[in-house]
Amino acid sequence: MLLRKPRYDIPMAYIIIVIVVLLIIFGPSIWVQRVLKKYSQPADRYSGTGAELARHLLDKHSLESVAVEASELGDHYDPVEKAVRLTPDKFDGHSLTAITVAAHEVGHALQDQSHFAPLRWRTRLVRATSGMEKIGAGILMISPFLGFFTRVPALGLLMFAAGMLTLGTSALIHFITLPTEFDASFKRALPMLEEHGILKAADKPHAHRLLTAAALTYVSASLMSLLNIARWLAILRR
Repeated sequence: MLLRKPRYDIPMAYIIIVIVVLLIIFGPSIWVQRVLKKYSQPADRYSGTGAELARHLLDKHSLESVAVEASELGDHYDPVEKAVRLTPDKFDGHSLTAITVAAHEVGHALQDQSHFAPLRWRTRLVRATSGMEKIGAGILMISPFLGFFTRVPALGLLMFAAGMLTLGTSALIHFITLPTEFDASFKRALPMLEEHGILKAADKPHAHRLLTAAALTYVSASLMSLLNIARWLAILRR
């Protein structure tokens, strides 16, 4: 008598759900990086660098006190230190990506100048939650031990839930404040680029894609950070 090997069929619905989740998490990041990389060539597309453009636009809007600095920590505007910070490839770059991203960050400086409420809310949220992800990781590490040693499983579950919420804080903040990014791109940066005749005519539709990518940069990074939650969940289930 032949023994049949058991079949372990994975439901198609489960496979579809996994694919959709992966697309949601990885899709935006892949698209953003692809767009930024694509328009980084040709490297000598514009005569000025991203840093020079940022300085020019800031001065045009009476923001001489705002600094333009090179940074390894990603392209961003620091509303506390009043500085536009660009990664070296944007700071010294002459590509369409370099000047468009620089204009986007100057857009945040203009928001700060006009006391744009959503930017202020985001700054306050970031300050309030500074370091929370590290705390969340610590909570997740000790939660199973607390439940074991205290013999109170609910305590471990409570700590685990707190850790999960903490790790998701960054993603939540960037989703809530996403309108701030689109405002910086399409109500500030794009009008500036057009008003000052910065863009070459053929680059306008490409700049639109780049400004969308710039607006989604933090969101895509936050989605990737959600993988930390899945990783910790897998560890704690062992």
